[in-house]
Amino acid sequence: MKTLDDCRVAIDSLDNEILKLLNERMEVVERVGEIKNDVGGAIYRPEREKDIIDRLTKLSKESKGLLNQSAIEAIFLEVFAVSRNLELPERIAYLGPEGTFTHQAAESRFGAMSDYLSLGSIHSVFKTLEAKRAKFGVVPIENSKDGVVGETLDLLAKSTVKIVAELYMPIHMSFVTKARKLEDVKKIYSKDKGFGQCREFLSEHGLVNVEQIPVESTAKAAILASEDESVAAICSHIAAKLYNVPTMFENIEDEHDSSTRFVILSDFKNAPSEHDKTSILVRLKDAVEAGSLVHFLQDFDNENINLSKIESRPSKDKGGFGYWFYIDFYGHIDDEAIQKVLARHQGEVTWLGSYVKGENEV
Repeated sequence: MKTLDDCRVAIDSLDNEILKLLNERMEVVERVGEIKNDVGGAIYRPEREKDIIDRLTKLSKESKGLLNQSAIEAIFLEVFAVSRNLELPERIAYLGPEGTFTHQAAESRFGAMSDYLSLGSIHSVFKTLEAKRAKFGVVPIENSKDGVVGETLDLLAKSTVKIVAELYMPIHMSFVTKARKLEDVKKIYSKDKGFGQCREFLSEHGLVNVEQIPVESTAKAAILASEDESVAAICSHIAAKLYNVPTMFENIEDEHDSSTRFVILSDFKNAPSEHDKTSILVRLKDAVEAGSLVHFLQDFDNENINLSKIESRPSKDKGGFGYWFYIDFYGHIDDEAIQKVLARHQGEVTWLGSYVKGENEV
């Protein structure tokens, strides 16, 4: 290929072949959907998707291809989303409004074709799933800087829905505006935490004295910036894209290692894989006795089960100040070693879900 036209001809030919192969893949997917419909199988299989991405990443590395794991994920997660919608159209409820980081997390796993339902609270997401008005729900459960989302843990404690997947997403803020120059900005909108997370940027760019107006969400800030050329917003890039507001600066947060863990909720049980994590809720019968928690955790150590998180929460039971414990550990609920531990604590443990552990754990 000697000229730009030669390159374009080659790209067109390759695109034609890619489209042909994708259509062939979707024909197989349609048959998969028919089989799952007959046997009642789950449409969303995170462990299967991870196996595909791992296999393709290894293949690309061995063949010295230009696509790394992140690039392969970006392409194939969208292919998976389109495939699932051919098998069975999906409705995904998430903590809204549109343009929030939870919306961004949901789209990263379920793609552009899915039917999204924006809800005003985490409680509403749980209720919608329990009423079967949506198949999946996406809510935040933990932030690397601010800790756990208590409402999510409390609702998991009493809900019938389970965690079927998790994902970790870096939180990056953008400075967006329709103003042509920075000095034309007269007001800045964002969620209250947005201003706090970007103080250094505001100071370095002489924006400390510009009027800063807190609103209920960064998505709302983007909407306001879309309506007035003298207004800017601190928001997510998906909000800027959704409301057609140009991005003047990206990644303006003071600390660039902040990330949020999101969980995907549904009503089915994942099959075991080699990369599982399980979440449980523990209410110890003898919690008032000294060493009861230590003895419980010792059972995990005896079976060589590694814990990744333990978080105490007020039990909210009447007449006391008791606590229950939210615990994450590696393995699937059906693993023999885990079943041995749980058999010793019948009536004390509530299973919240077993799922493929997310990449880039905090």
